[in-house]
Amino acid sequence: MPVVSTLRNGLPTSAQVSSYYATNRPAIQRLLTVGFVLYVLNNSYNNFLRPSSSAAVSSRSKKKGKDGGPGGGPPRVQVDAVFYKRLSALLRIVIPSLRSKEALLLAMHSGFLVFRTVLSLYVADLDGRIVSSLVRAQTIPFLMNILRWLLVAIPATYTNSMLGYIQNKLAIAYRTRLTEEVLDRYLGKDEHDDTKVYYKLGNLDDRIKNADQMITIDINRFAASLAAIYGNVAKPILDVMLYNYQLSRNVGAEGLVLLTIAVQASAALLRALTPPFGSYAAKEAALSGSLRHSHSRLVESAEEVAFYGGEDVEKYIIERDYFGLVKHINRVLRMRVWHGIVEEGIIKWLWGSFGLCICGIPVFFKLPGTSATDLGGRTESFVTNRRLLLSASDAFGRVMYSYKELSELAGYTTRVCELLDTMDEIKKGRFEKQLVSSASIDANARVLKGRGRMYESDDIEFTEVPIVSPNGDILVRSLSFHVKPGEHLLIVGPNGCGKSSLFRILGGLWPVYGGTVRKPKASDFTYIPQRPYLSLGTLRDQIIYPDSQQDMAARGMTDQDLYRILAIIGMEHIVAREGGWDVAREWRDVLSGGDKQRVAMARLFYHEPKYAILDECTSAVPLDIEKVMFDHATELGITLLTVSHRPSLWQYHRKILQYDGQGGYVFTELDAEKRLALQEEKQMLEQKLLSVPKIKQRLEELRAMREERAQSPVIPS
Repeated sequence: MPVVSTLRNGLPTSAQVSSYYATNRPAIQRLLTVGFVLYVLNNSYNNFLRPSSSAAVSSRSKKKGKDGGPGGGPPRVQVDAVFYKRLSALLRIVIPSLRSKEALLLAMHSGFLVFRTVLSLYVADLDGRIVSSLVRAQTIPFLMNILRWLLVAIPATYTNSMLGYIQNKLAIAYRTRLTEEVLDRYLGKDEHDDTKVYYKLGNLDDRIKNADQMITIDINRFAASLAAIYGNVAKPILDVMLYNYQLSRNVGAEGLVLLTIAVQASAALLRALTPPFGSYAAKEAALSGSLRHSHSRLVESAEEVAFYGGEDVEKYIIERDYFGLVKHINRVLRMRVWHGIVEEGIIKWLWGSFGLCICGIPVFFKLPGTSATDLGGRTESFVTNRRLLLSASDAFGRVMYSYKELSELAGYTTRVCELLDTMDEIKKGRFEKQLVSSASIDANARVLKGRGRMYESDDIEFTEVPIVSPNGDILVRSLSFHVKPGEHLLIVGPNGCGKSSLFRILGGLWPVYGGTVRKPKASDFTYIPQRPYLSLGTLRDQIIYPDSQQDMAARGMTDQDLYRILAIIGMEHIVAREGGWDVAREWRDVLSGGDKQRVAMARLFYHEPKYAILDECTSAVPLDIEKVMFDHATELGITLLTVSHRPSLWQYHRKILQYDGQGGYVFTELDAEKRLALQEEKQMLEQKLLSVPKIKQRLEELRAMREERAQSPVIPS
């Protein structure tokens, strides 16, 4: 018994604990409030800034594939270390410095967000005073509070409007910065950037299927999401701390602790039930791009499809892409319905009931250090606390919603970074392309792994250079030839043997897999294909492309000079026919095939390069005009590299590069007269060979007639 008595005497009684708590309640309140603020900050850091546990998985996966699944599958879309690394890289682009326009807009946005929170706290207190004056039937205080309410509406409405305005300005500024950066990488930063990423991205690499959509739509979505996410994350976190701090002063920090425990438990449940909306957003963007690409293909190839009657096939492809997108959207919508039900039930109704219980604490319990109040005081306190609680609940709900928005931002970030990373890889000469089966053969694989050297020179010289298509098909294993200025080269051979491939290597479009290439700089070349490119712009722009009118003036050229060029090719009438030099049209639809080829040759005569690559560029031009074109080109001193099957052009060339279509070739001097004689003899022999079956048939008929006559009996006269 003495031992039990000693233990009982050693423990403080409930009265002693209550007395100690009442005496030290202010310090305990401050301690709980500081703990709450630290808890909110730490929780926000853990959820939004610190990489999740999947970061290590992402890091390991990156070694297996490009930021994603094993084997280089689709990029991961998660709010993890990979996402924050990508986002930080994009932030350095859209906010280049603290003195930039974007940083100033962000600072203004932050100021207005804080000011709006301060106004909300004042309005909550004012709301309570208005109701209190009503309950107490105090006319003058009621009217004065209404006047204050009207006055506070002026900065409140201005603040809300400015927040929307600045957010939209931020989105435009982010989009502009990012678009400029992407276009610098896509089309080149200046005239000295000759990487031609825009060509290689679609022809030498398979990773980006719809760069146009990424540049126009995905960047816009990323910019809008990034501009909104700041206000949707920073503002709610600030609101949670300020509203709950004020609430703790009104109802006590004890209720705040209980409310936090209940809210966090339900928030953990809600987060566990939230689907991966970031992955769904990225997949929806990819499916939308695929649908848009299918429509673009049909528009570009409408004539070919019409001739083949392929409407049913094209309709099937478009419907397949469309219904694939709709199926995905419907699936996400169904998830959003159930997620929305659970989300609203927890955030609005469950948390609302928790809040009402907290608001009732000062009414039903006597808190230490507080004085008794009348009905009006209790009403004012309840209305103010309820207003603060609703604002805090709304802020916490927006924090929860923001995680979903952050997941969607992760999806857009993945798309934009995939585009930028792929362009950087292409600039370094690293391509990922589906290769033909023959590329896996050891000899071919060694060729594909190699890299040749390219030097600037006045001549064109290939030394043991393999001609390899983007899909790994080796057209010529080792090509060597040398062309000096003035030595016009004729290139002939069957389709698919590597004629145009040679030009793409000369133009720097395709990589050199081996050997040595010596060639002039890109500005010394002009390439004219069979179907010339006509830009958007005036008639003048078609002749001087890619020069501008200012560049033309700097060269000392006038419209009269352009008119004389058109007169050479017999096309001067087009100026008057179309309404002058400054008329802008869709020239690819206005001009015929032959006129397009004439405009391309006029472009050649305007630029007067050292070398001209002519790829069946006069196939739709009459022979007499073709002769004028080639005569004038040689008079200008342009060295011609021509692909053509017209014997009429042989006389303009001194060298010939002839492919056999089996990986072999012959490079030799071209004797046009001898080759024409051989060609005529060949045609004559072919005509004779065509008549051999007819001669044989006639011979058989004569033999049959002779045998029939020999077997007939002779009738005596």
